[in-house]
Amino acid sequence: MCVFCFSLSENSETEEKAFSMAPAHSTVALVETGEGQDDPWNLPELQDGAAAWSDLDAKGKVLRVVTSAGKGLLLLGFLYMFICSLDILSSAFQLVGGKAAGDIFTEGSVLSNPLAGLVIGVLVTLLVQSSSTSSSIVVSMVSSGLLQVQMAVPVIMGTNIGTSVTNTLVAMTQAGDRNKFRRAFAGATVHDFFNWLSVLVFLPLEVASGYMYKLTKLLVDSFNIQGGEKTPELLHVITDPLTKAIIELDKSVISGIATGDPAARNKSLILKWCKTFTNVTLRNETVPGPENCTSPALCWCSQDLCYTLHNISETYNIQTCNHIFVNVDLSDLAIGLILLALSLLVLCSCLILIVKLLNSMLKGQVAMVIKKVLNTDFPFPFGWVTGYIAILVGAGMTFIVQSSSVFTSAITPLVGIGVISIERAYPLSLGANIGTTTTAILAAMAAPGDTLANALQIALIHFVFNVSGIILWYPIPFTRIPIRLAKALGDITAEYRWFAGVYIISCFFLLPLFVFGLSMAGWKVLVGVGVPIVALLIIVIVVNVLQARLPRCLPAVLHSWDFLPLWAHSLEPWDRVVAVVAAKCCCCCKCCQTGPEEEEEEEKGGGGHFLEMYDNPAMMNGVDWGEKREDKEDVLKATQL
Repeated sequence: MCVFCFSLSENSETEEKAFSMAPAHSTVALVETGEGQDDPWNLPELQDGAAAWSDLDAKGKVLRVVTSAGKGLLLLGFLYMFICSLDILSSAFQLVGGKAAGDIFTEGSVLSNPLAGLVIGVLVTLLVQSSSTSSSIVVSMVSSGLLQVQMAVPVIMGTNIGTSVTNTLVAMTQAGDRNKFRRAFAGATVHDFFNWLSVLVFLPLEVASGYMYKLTKLLVDSFNIQGGEKTPELLHVITDPLTKAIIELDKSVISGIATGDPAARNKSLILKWCKTFTNVTLRNETVPGPENCTSPALCWCSQDLCYTLHNISETYNIQTCNHIFVNVDLSDLAIGLILLALSLLVLCSCLILIVKLLNSMLKGQVAMVIKKVLNTDFPFPFGWVTGYIAILVGAGMTFIVQSSSVFTSAITPLVGIGVISIERAYPLSLGANIGTTTTAILAAMAAPGDTLANALQIALIHFVFNVSGIILWYPIPFTRIPIRLAKALGDITAEYRWFAGVYIISCFFLLPLFVFGLSMAGWKVLVGVGVPIVALLIIVIVVNVLQARLPRCLPAVLHSWDFLPLWAHSLEPWDRVVAVVAAKCCCCCKCCQTGPEEEEEEEKGGGGHFLEMYDNPAMMNGVDWGEKREDKEDVLKATQL
């Protein structure tokens, strides 16, 4: 049923009369919020169109088993390639930005600023795409005396944030389906929000009290831990044969640049000699004076010369590496860009194929069983235990794969297709944070005796930071704010998918660079610019909370943000801008083919004869409103006469 409203032109001098139909108010919102509507965050039912097992004959059953086994093997193969591509992606980022990351760490005066140290941790982890690499750089600087452990705490917090960008990028590959993208992006960003909120609370607390530094110092001093434990290699035993056949890096170069070694700046990150031999000999050398001697007992001076004994190390190259870039005459940057493009191509291809295989395999009874196992809580009164078991599972799986990025990137597509709920993905991500710190602790225990205490304390600081965040943001359901924030962001990106790119660029690149620039300018500039911005954000958050819960406490003008321009409180105008830009970039778009004279004629307000017809969807018959309409458009047809 349509509602028509005809209007006549007020110009009496013309005989032509223009009539138009005013748009009816849409009731889609009323229909969508009805009791029969499904929550978009509910896990979808994965229907199985195949025949039941009991209806198959012997040949069909054998074919079903062979097909399922083949899909399982393909899934394992694609997962293996996915993990290897993540490893090579990390190597590519180190080739492209590794030396720049080392240069960033050389700014010792900037690292004394806790906020700048946090941002440096984020930026360096983004450059090398590996929190373990950036953490090892911090350990090297602390061991060499260039950085104090207390100054390294904000940097470790920053590495925790930087490592969560990988699964957020993985979620972008599911942008083709609106509901899958909603769930996948929320499942990825719940990790981001946990890290950011933890930093917002614990960085000021650490600066004021130093509780992480004091607690870990007490733990290190209390236990007489002996070094020499080798870090277990579990998944790397399987992936190294492929990744090392493609590229191997000399990670000591980045640490050397960070610690000020001038020889490291001219060295290539690409490892050429995989087997070397170091010979240490005691030699008699001439020194300028007694103060340059190794010790007074090993010093002999004559009239003009002094002699002492020095340990001289000489390294001999024995065997070259076998990766494909060992003898390629290209710069580190060129090889890094090649590997970056290829690894991204393989990563996205494998992820798309993994999602398609999972959609094909996880159907019917199989999907119901898996979803029940992963998402069902224990019976009352032990339901609260389920989340903590999920944390332990996430920690164990991350310890096996030795990378939180790999584990969280693997569960992101599962959240997208509806196998894992975001409420279950949240504790799994928290467990991944714990798992990556246990690997770092074992790696620190392999450090030499003179650097063991500092290396172990930094690893324990990472562990205490994540455990403190879990205590703050998980045990009480009301405090699980990251889930609510991730769902809100998922709703926004489902409606305006371009906003996902804005979020990634802003939170992981522009904001850290902005804060880093202010930090380089000094405390006065940082406080003068940062405090008003933070105060404005706090005011906006408080007003939003009061608008939703206690609007009577606000003046009438603040009951909504309608007093501001539309672009200042809504993404709709920006969406139109993005649509216009996208239309202009598309040569095949009909809008691009419209002539300028036709566009001018359409923009005139009073001269055209036109009839606009608007259908109200709520009044249409035969429409299944059980499926939520995403576009929310009530204009079905516009006919120009």
